[in-house]
Amino acid sequence: MSKRIDVENLNVYYGDFLAVENINMAIEPRSVTAFIGPSGCGKSTFLRTLNRMHEVLPGARVEGKVLLDGEDLYGKGVDPVAVRTHVGMVFQRPNPFPTMSIRENVLAGVKLNNKKISRTDADDLVEKSLRGANLWNEVKDRLDKPGAGLSGGQQQRLCIARTIAVKPEVILMDEPCSALDPISTLAVEDLINELKEEFTVVIVTHNMQQAARVSDKTAFFNIAGTGKPGKLIEYAPTQEIFNNPSEKATEDYVSGRFG
Repeated sequence: MSKRIDVENLNVYYGDFLAVENINMAIEPRSVTAFIGPSGCGKSTFLRTLNRMHEVLPGARVEGKVLLDGEDLYGKGVDPVAVRTHVGMVFQRPNPFPTMSIRENVLAGVKLNNKKISRTDADDLVEKSLRGANLWNEVKDRLDKPGAGLSGGQQQRLCIARTIAVKPEVILMDEPCSALDPISTLAVEDLINELKEEFTVVIVTHNMQQAARVSDKTAFFNIAGTGKPGKLIEYAPTQEIFNNPSEKATEDYVSGRFG
C-alpha cells in the first residue's frame, strides 16, 4: 500500500541554523519523485525529515508538518521508530550488516521490529524481497554467505530488499547509485521503475540523466549562498522541469550553466 506524502510549511534546523526553509509539497503515491540541485542545498536533509532520520542528530529539529495519508508524522505521541517502518531509507553507500548472511540481512529489519516469524514465512519473505530487488537469481544458492561478499551493486540491491521486507509504504533513496558503476546503476534504475508499482519512491540524485530517466516528478532545490537555507525552487512533472521549466534558475541548472 503506497501512500501520499504532504509537506506543509516545513523548516528544518541544525541547532539555530535554518538549513531548509518553508517547503510545501505533495508527493503522489505509486510514483517516483526526484530531488535535484547543487550540493549543500538541503536535498538530503529534507529527505531525512520524511522518515524522522534528521532528528537523530543532536540539536536537529523541524517545524511544520509531514503528513502520510493525512497523519502527521511529527504529531504528538508518534513513535519515530514506527515511522521508519512505514517510510524506509536506502543510503548512498550500500550498508549490509557485515557479520550477517544475505538471508539475515534481508530479515534484519523485521527482527529489529520484534516481529515473530516462522521459518517458512521467513523463507517466503526472503525470496519475495530478493525477487522484488531483482537479486534472487544471483544469490539464491548462497543465502547463507555474508552479504558483504556481494559486489557493490548487489549490496545496494540487498539493502533495497532489506527495506522492502519490512513492507513500508514509502521508500526514500539518498543518491543510491553514486557509489556504483554504470551497469549496477542501470540495474538499480530498472528496479526503481518496478518499485513504483507498489511503493511511493523519493530519490535524491546528482545525476540529471538519472532524474530524467526514473522520475515522474522532479523538485529542484537551490541555495542563495553559503549560510543561507536551501529552498524548493520548482516542483513539476519531470518532462516539464527538463524541457520547459518556469524558473530561470531551474533552466540554468538543468542545462548545466551552473552547479
